[in-house]
Amino acid sequence: MSDSDNLSQNEIDNLLSSLTSNLEESETEKNYAPSLLENMDEEKKGYKLYNFRRPDKFSKDHLKVLQDIHKEFSRQLALLLSAYLRLNMDVEVVSVDQLTYEEFTRSLPNPITVCVLELNPLPGQIVLVISHEVTFCIVDRMLGGPGTGDPKPRDLTDIEEALTKRVFEKMTKTLETAWKGIFPVRSSVVGVDNNAILPQLASPGEITALTTLELQIADTQSGLLSLCFPYPVLETVLEQLSTQQMFRSRGLASSPEDKQHILDKLGNSTIDVNVILGHTNITVADFLDLKVGDVLRLNKSVNDNLVVNVNEKPKFFARPGTKKDKVAVTITNEIDNLENL
Repeated sequence: MSDSDNLSQNEIDNLLSSLTSNLEESETEKNYAPSLLENMDEEKKGYKLYNFRRPDKFSKDHLKVLQDIHKEFSRQLALLLSAYLRLNMDVEVVSVDQLTYEEFTRSLPNPITVCVLELNPLPGQIVLVISHEVTFCIVDRMLGGPGTGDPKPRDLTDIEEALTKRVFEKMTKTLETAWKGIFPVRSSVVGVDNNAILPQLASPGEITALTTLELQIADTQSGLLSLCFPYPVLETVLEQLSTQQMFRSRGLASSPEDKQHILDKLGNSTIDVNVILGHTNITVADFLDLKVGDVLRLNKSVNDNLVVNVNEKPKFFARPGTKKDKVAVTITNEIDNLENL
């Protein structure tokens, strides 16, 4: 080797310095790699990761509207079951999510009450399931019990299944009301079963929208109610499942048929009506000495208007009289201002 091929001391020092610098730069790039990847992800706007095994077919807006629909359903269902079973019922939406039909069926306990529904004109069928605790509380109450249910899991008898189907039919009518503002549907119960082996309403990998509600019965029992909507059922109405459509439908005026339906429902309600003839002040001693034939002088004259209270609130003025040998009053005017009393 010639002298020209030998490195000088300065050249050796420069080479070592260069190697050290390259190592430091490599270490710096390694430390900042996560942030560089994050920046690259931010720059890829318009791109979205797609899972072919479990694609997201329902957007967040779709799920939000489904949640609002079933919040209304939960309120109506609580009123329905409370009046029908004469028990205090609280119903609350727990979650709205999308998952495959296979994941939904695997998550169900056994036994469980299964109801298959149709929401015409939507295509296909949906599944409504209720936990064992809730089903037997309802059945026990319908058979005259306190509504405590059967703590031991078992299948429904034929009679219990018929009673449960009757409750499901009432629930589906409530579901119709909740959906009315978005898309009018007509519900019908296809069948009721009492196990977790669901009919194959969708392929195992089909995406479904699952709404889960919690039912609290008289502060003693609680359970879950779930509604499973396969994607093909809702595919034709996805455009209506938007917050804009929901707010637009809420702004629509009620039709005369809706108003008449409400009035018909209110017409069967009972209210407390009483008439105040007047009042007076007496001592306790006079009160204890009262007997048949005694006369109390009231603060009202025979020509003064009497006040008619409806549910303990003054609503009308009236005059006393009789009708068919019975004491009665004639309504003379409506009370517009309580200061006039």
